[in-house]
Amino acid sequence: MERRARPGDEPIRLFKSDFLESFSHISPVTVLAIWIPVTIFFLVESVIQIRHPGVPFYLVVALFAGWFIWTFTEYVLHRFLFHYHPKTEKLKKAFFLVHGVHHAQPLCKTRLVMPPVMSIPLSIFFFGLFYLVIARLIGSPDWFYPVFAGFLAGYIIYDMMHYTLHHSKARNAFVQMCRYQHMQHHVTCPNMRFGVTFPFWDHVFGTMPKTVERAGSAAKPGT
Repeated sequence: MERRARPGDEPIRLFKSDFLESFSHISPVTVLAIWIPVTIFFLVESVIQIRHPGVPFYLVVALFAGWFIWTFTEYVLHRFLFHYHPKTEKLKKAFFLVHGVHHAQPLCKTRLVMPPVMSIPLSIFFFGLFYLVIARLIGSPDWFYPVFAGFLAGYIIYDMMHYTLHHSKARNAFVQMCRYQHMQHHVTCPNMRFGVTFPFWDHVFGTMPKTVERAGSAAKPGT
C-alpha cells in the first residue's frame, strides 16, 4: 500500500468497502459547507456574549488570537501527529490512512482536505479544551466564542490553502512562498517545513532548513 503514485494514477484505494472508501475522498466544498456555518454561529455568539463596551476591538483581538493558536496547532498536528513514525505494522497502516497517502499521491484532488470523520472529532476535542482553559481556568467565558471562531476560521483557511498550494496557479506572493515551502516539504524534506499557512513556527522550532542541501538531513522524524 505504501507506494509512490504517479500524477496520472487512479487514487490509491484505502478500503475494500466502497462505503468506507467514499469517506476518504473529500471535496473542499464539503469543508466550506460544514465549517462556515459553524464558524458563523460562534461569531454571532461572540457578539452576544462579549459585554465589553468596545466590542469590535475585543472581537478582532480574540479572532486574531484564535487564528494564531490555530497556526501553532496546525504545525504541531502536522509535525507530531501526521508525521508520527509508528513501529508496528497496524499503526503504520493507520497513519498511512491519516497522512501517508497524501505523500504517496500528493496530486490527488479528493485527498487534500481533512475528512469530516477526522475534523469533527478534533473540533469537539478542541472545543472542550478551549472551554476548559478560557471559560473555566482563565474565567473569561465571553472570550471563548470569538477565540474559538478564529480558531475554526484558521482551520478553514488551512484546508483551502492546502488545496490551493497543490492545484492553484495563484500569483499572490505570500501564496507562492507557501507553495514553495510546502512543495519542498513533499519533495526534498518531508521531516521539515511543517507550516502550511504560516511558516513562522518552522523558524521558531528549527524545522526550516538553512540551505536546500541540508534539507533532507537537518531533522530526524519525531524530533
